[in-house]
This record gives sequence, structure tokens and C-alpha cells, in this order.
Amino acid sequence: EYLVHKIPVPVRDFTSVPRLIVIRSFDVNKPGQDVHDLQGGVAGGSILQGVLRVGDEIEVRPGIVTKKEDGSGGTTVVCSPIFSRISSLYAESNDLQYAVPGGLIGVGTRIDPTLTRADRLVGQVLGKRGQLPEVFAEIEISYYLLRRLLGVKTSDGGKQAKVQKLTKGEILMVNIGSTGTGGKVEGAKSDLAKISLTQPVCTQEGEKIALSRRVDKHWRLIGWGEIKRGKKIEVLEP
Repeated sequence: EYLVHKIPVPVRDFTSVPRLIVIRSFDVNKPGQDVHDLQGGVAGGSILQGVLRVGDEIEVRPGIVTKKEDGSGGTTVVCSPIFSRISSLYAESNDLQYAVPGGLIGVGTRIDPTLTRADRLVGQVLGKRGQLPEVFAEIEISYYLLRRLLGVKTSDGGKQAKVQKLTKGEILMVNIGSTGTGGKVEGAKSDLAKISLTQPVCTQEGEKIALSRRVDKHWRLIGWGEIKRGKKIEVLEP
């Protein structure tokens, strides 16, 4: 009752370009399915903004990430987005013609099911073709650290341990949208830090992120931040 009456319903944005964060993906085909009855992969998630319709041409970023050797002997990361078309939309067991922000949506596509099975698309962003944000391999953030660690008991039962400042070279876990990726701190000032990510992420400036540090073999939330800038990586067009 309190939730219904006291907490306001978030403002839904129907007019912006559609964007869906994938939190699960699967292959709906049964083993031994007849080839004529095969269906494309399904992505499930919440629409952040905009409206998706059956028949829309879509793009999934970062897509397939590969490493390419450059001329100087090093390697550069390249991502190939996955392009497809929406063949069906589901909310619970209701078949939809279009889907709006709020609630979980299942998006049936024509993507090869091997790319979507066993949650392989988790952390990717789905939207209309050519309208998704850039893919970053390195981000500059403004951040705020918590004063004390949450949920960690000290051995003598005293106050919870204080959160230490970020140090150059340490490994953190960075959560952006539904993506959890490792990040190495390349440099840190009082409230600004530069983090290189272990896997590229499709996001935009102004996006909120969460920072976690390894404490006693567990990842513990130590702070949050906002992306100020990012180092873009090459996105291959078909």
C-alpha cells in the first residue's frame, strides 16, 4: 500500500529513440527441432526509453567483440554489432505489437540462437539500427566513495571498516546498466578517475555507474559515479 500511494511512478519517455538493456537471453528451440520450425534468439530486459514495434530493424551493441592486430604488433579491440529484426514481443504471456518502457519485455529476433543462448547477450544494449550510443573501452568518471564498507563485520565487532581511496593500478568491478565488468584504475584524483575496462561497454556520457572492490574474497560496493568522457573503440559496419 505504501509503495502504491507514496512512491511516484517514474516518468516514462515514449518519444526518445528506443533503448533496451538486456538482462537475459535464451534459445527457445527444443533439441531436435525441425529446421522449418526453428526460431531466432530471444532477448529479455527493460526498455529504458522509446517504443519498440514488431518489424523494427534493430542493432545490438557491442555485439561480437574481437581483437585485431595492428601494424605496430599490438592488438586493438573491435566490435561487430549484431543486426536483426524484431519478429515478436512478449510481456509475461501476452503477445504484443509494440512495447513501452516499464516492466520486463521479451524480444523475439532473427538472431542466430547460438549467440543468445545461456544469457550470452547479458549486458548488451538493444535499440533501433544506427541510433545506439558509442562503445567505450576506457572511461573517465567523477565518483563519490562511501564512508564505510557495507555489510562487512570487523573482527573485534567495532565500527565497519573505512573505504580507502582509489589507488592507481587496482582492479575494481564496474557496473554500468546490466553489465558488470572489470576495470583497472589508470589514474585517480580527489573525485575524478580514469578506468580502462576489461570488456567494451555500450554507454553514454552522464550514465551512472557503481564501483565495487574485492574485500575478503567478495565484491563490496565502495561508491558510485558518473561517466564524463570515454575512449571510443572501432565499431564495424556491415
